[in-house]
Amino acid sequence: MHSIKKYLLLLVVLLLPLGFHTINCQENDPSVIKSIDVGYTISKVRIAKSYKETYIVASSYEGTILGVSYTGDVLWKNALSGFMNHDIWCEDITGNGKDEILVANANGSVYCLDNKGVLLWEFKKNDAPMYAITAIKKGKDTYVVAGGYDKSMYYLSASGDLVKEMSSYTYSVDSPWQPYSKPIPDYNCHLSNFIRKVKKANGEEVLAVQGVVHTMAVQARGSLYLFNPLEEKPFKIIDLKGRRPLGELRCVDIDNDGNDEILAGSSSMIHDTSFLKVDLDTEKQGLFKISDIDKGIDKFGYRVVQPELIVEQGESKYFVLLGARILILPLDFDKSELQILSTKYSYNDMWKDSVTGHIILASAQSGGSNIHIINPKKSNWKKAYEHLEPKGKISTILSNTKKIRNSLNNYKAPESQKESQHVYLMAENIPKSMKSWVQNLQANYGNPVFLNSAGSDKEDWDRSGIKNERYRKRRDGRMKYILSQDEIVDKISSRFKNAPGIAYWGGHGNDPYMYQLSTNKKILDQANGKKTVMIFPELEDHSENFAYVMDDYFYPLAEHAQKKNGQIFVRTKHCFWQGNVYLPMWSKLLSGEYSDVFIPAMEETTDKSMDLSLAGRLGIWTSGATDSWGTRCARDNPSLDRLRQHSHQMLPNHFLRNMVFHVAYGAQYLHNFPVDQKHMSLLWELVAKGALYVPKRSEILSFSPVHLSMLNPDEYYMEESSNSKWTTFYNEEHIKNNPRVFSRLNGSWPGAPVTEWDFSNYASGVKDRRTNFIAPYNNGLVLITPPQKGKFADKDAKRKPLVQNLHPIYKNIMKEYYTNGRNYYSKDGKQSYSPETYYKVIKKDIESSRKLLPITVTGEVGWVVAHTSPKHLRLTLVENGYLNPSNKAATVSFNTISPIKVTDVLSHETFDVTNGKVTINIPLGAFKFIDIELAKPL
Repeated sequence: MHSIKKYLLLLVVLLLPLGFHTINCQENDPSVIKSIDVGYTISKVRIAKSYKETYIVASSYEGTILGVSYTGDVLWKNALSGFMNHDIWCEDITGNGKDEILVANANGSVYCLDNKGVLLWEFKKNDAPMYAITAIKKGKDTYVVAGGYDKSMYYLSASGDLVKEMSSYTYSVDSPWQPYSKPIPDYNCHLSNFIRKVKKANGEEVLAVQGVVHTMAVQARGSLYLFNPLEEKPFKIIDLKGRRPLGELRCVDIDNDGNDEILAGSSSMIHDTSFLKVDLDTEKQGLFKISDIDKGIDKFGYRVVQPELIVEQGESKYFVLLGARILILPLDFDKSELQILSTKYSYNDMWKDSVTGHIILASAQSGGSNIHIINPKKSNWKKAYEHLEPKGKISTILSNTKKIRNSLNNYKAPESQKESQHVYLMAENIPKSMKSWVQNLQANYGNPVFLNSAGSDKEDWDRSGIKNERYRKRRDGRMKYILSQDEIVDKISSRFKNAPGIAYWGGHGNDPYMYQLSTNKKILDQANGKKTVMIFPELEDHSENFAYVMDDYFYPLAEHAQKKNGQIFVRTKHCFWQGNVYLPMWSKLLSGEYSDVFIPAMEETTDKSMDLSLAGRLGIWTSGATDSWGTRCARDNPSLDRLRQHSHQMLPNHFLRNMVFHVAYGAQYLHNFPVDQKHMSLLWELVAKGALYVPKRSEILSFSPVHLSMLNPDEYYMEESSNSKWTTFYNEEHIKNNPRVFSRLNGSWPGAPVTEWDFSNYASGVKDRRTNFIAPYNNGLVLITPPQKGKFADKDAKRKPLVQNLHPIYKNIMKEYYTNGRNYYSKDGKQSYSPETYYKVIKKDIESSRKLLPITVTGEVGWVVAHTSPKHLRLTLVENGYLNPSNKAATVSFNTISPIKVTDVLSHETFDVTNGKVTINIPLGAFKFIDIELAKPL
C-alpha cells in the first residue's frame, strides 16, 4: 500500500508541469457534497458532455472559462477576452460526440471552444455586450443563436458564419411605458434576456426568447416569444405573469411527456421574489410567490430565484436556489410540503447535470473559489448543505483578516502622528454580543463616533402649499405616511438621548417632502448642538421640477442646519458628483456657501462607474465646496446588472476593503448596511487606534497634479449616465458619431469594455463597466473638480481655490483640463476637442506628472499617501479585487523622496528599497499600512 501511495504521488508531481492541475478538494463526505477549490471566483457553471461522460464548465469573474472534472482536476482553461461572460451554453454542434462551449461575452463577441478549451471561432457584429446564447437544430443542421444589447438575435452556423440577423424591432411587443420623466428608449424592441431551446415530444426544437426593456420595474417583466428555427416572426407570444423581470429561465420536461415547460425565476427585492411555471401549449402559468412564505426566508435584499427539477425518492420536486436558501417544493406548489434549507453563504449560480442528477453550485458570493457538487440521491445531502462551509478564498480571507486583527492588538500609534479626523458611523446596528466591546472602544478612544440611527414612519401633512405639482403629488410607495408632526419630532428626537448625535432619513428622491420643512427644523432644534445628519437618498432629478425643490426646501433647510450642527448627507446615484451638481440648481452647494452642511455621498447600486464617482466626490471636497465627504456600503452595491442581481454576500470583506480605501482618502461619514458586524468592526478598531489614518485634504499626497474640471454638463451625457436600468438604449450610429469623455454608462453596457479614450481607462486604470470600487489610479487619483481658472471659474464662490486646500507640494504643479462630459474645451471656451484624439494629450500629462508626486504605486491595488507627521508618510495599500479577491503585488516608486525606512506598521516588516522602488505583497482580501520615514521634513 505504501508503495502504491508513493507511486501515485510521483505521478501527480510528474503531471503538474504538463498543465494537468490537481485541485484541493474538501473531503467532508464527498459522496454527498464535494467542494472543489479551483482558485478562481466562479460566476457561472454549466455541464458539458464528452461522449457519455460529463464534466463541469465554469466561468470566472474575470471571464476565464475552465473545464473541471468531477474528480477535482482543472482539465483546461481559456482566458478569452478578459471580460465577463454573460451566458454559456454547452452542446455538440459539430456532431463529433463532444460538446462545444458557446460563450456570450460582454465585449460583444460570441466564442466557441472545443472540449479541450481551444478557441474554434469568434463572431462579433459590434461592441454591444452579448447577453444570451443557445444552440438549436432544424433538420440535420445545428445553429448557434445569440442575442445582445444591440437588440438583435443572430443565427450562426456551426463554424461561426452569420446565417441570419433578426432585429427585435420586427416582432417585439415590449415597450417603455408612460408617463416617465426621463427620455425613454425606442418602442417595440427589447433585449433578449434569455434565449433557450424547447424540446418537443416529436423530436423538433423550438426557440424561446424572453425579451425585456427594463431591469427592475413591474411593468417590465417582459414577454416570451416562441419561434420555429430561422422564422422571422414568433408563432406565439406569451405575456408572463411574474412580478418582476426574470433572472433565470430553464426549459424542463416537468410532467415527463416529452415536451419542455418553462421554469423561470425573478431577479428582485426579496419581497417580490417568485418563480414561474409556464405550459407552452396551453399557456397556463403557475406562480409561486416566495414572499408568501412566513418563516425561513430573509427579510431584506436582492435575490435571483433559480428553479430546477430534481427526483427525490422517486418523486419529482422543484429545487429552488434562493440566496443562501434551497427550497424543496412539490409540483403542485403545496406550501405545507415545503422544505427550506439554510446555510451561511449564497452562491453565484446553479446548474443540474442531466446525466448524473448532480446539482452544481458556483462559488460563494463573498469571493469564494469553490465549485460545489451536490448529490441529491444521497439521503443526507440536505444536512450536508446546511453545514456547508466553503474553503479556498473564503477561508483565506478569514485567516488574513484574523492576522490583521491580531497584529492590531499590539499596535500603538506613534506620538509624532497627527490626530486623525473623526469618523462618524451612521447606522451600525451593533449586536448585543458586541455592545460591551464597543462601549470599551468608545471609553478608550474618541474615534470613531457612533451615531444613533432613527427610523420612523413618515409624516401625514397638508401639501397644498407646495407649488410644484410633480412633487406635491409624490409619495414613496415603500413608506407609511401616518404620523403627525409632533409624533415624528418626538420619535426621532428621543434618539438623541445618551448619544453624541443621530442620523435619519430626512427625505428621498422619490419624495423629498416626506417631512415638511418645519419638521426637520424642529428636529434640528431638539438636538441642542448634537450632531444631526439628515440622509437624502437618490436626488437624481435634474429637471426644473427639482430646481423648485432646491429653492423651496433644501436651501432653507441648509441655512437652518448651519446654525444647529446639522448636515445633509446627499446620497445620490450615477453621475451626480460629476454631472448633476454642476447644474445651476446646485450652485449654492458648489460655491461653498453651505460647505459645513452638505456631505457628498453615493448610493452606488446598478452603477458601473465607481471610479468616476469617487473622483467626483473628492473633487468637490478638495475644491472646498464641502468640508467633508461620505460613503456607503449596501447589499446591492455589488450589482452591475439588475437582471442578475446576485447581491447576498454574507462575508462583507468587499465592504471592509472599500471602507478602508475611502477612509484613508478622508471619508468621515459612513452609512453602512450591517451584514457581519464582527468582520466590519475591524474597521472601527483600525480607526480608533490610528493604524488607519484619516487625513485632511491638505495632507493627501496621492492626487495627480492633473485634474479635470466639469463645465455645465452635456445633456446627452446626463441622460445616458442617469438611465442605468433601461436595456434598449444602444444606437450604433449615434455612438460612432458621438464619442464621449465619460461613456457606456447607461443600461446597455453591463460589464462592457470602456473605450480607449474614456476617462475611466486612461485616468483611473479601469478596463470595464463593472464594480470598480477600488480602482488602481496608477498615476495618482485624477480629481474631477469645479473649474479653477479661465472663463468657467466661479469668481464669486466662497470656497478657496483648489491649490489652497491641498498639500503645499501642489502649489505650482497643478494642471487643469475642461470637459462637459462629451468634449474637452480650452479654458477660454472657444475651442472644443474630440475625446477620441485629445485624450492622448491629457493621458501624456497624467503619466509625466506622476514623477512630481513623492510616491506612486502600480499594480492591482488601491493606494493612498498621507502626510502623518513632518518626517513620516502613511501609505495605505488595499487589495482591489472587490468581488474577486486575490493576492496582489504593489510596486511602490519613490519619485521626489528617498526614504530611510519603509515599515509595515502592524507586522513591523521592513522593506528594502532598490533603485527607488520596492515591491509589497498584499494578501487576498487584505490591506497594509506602510510607514515611510524621511530623513528631513517634507
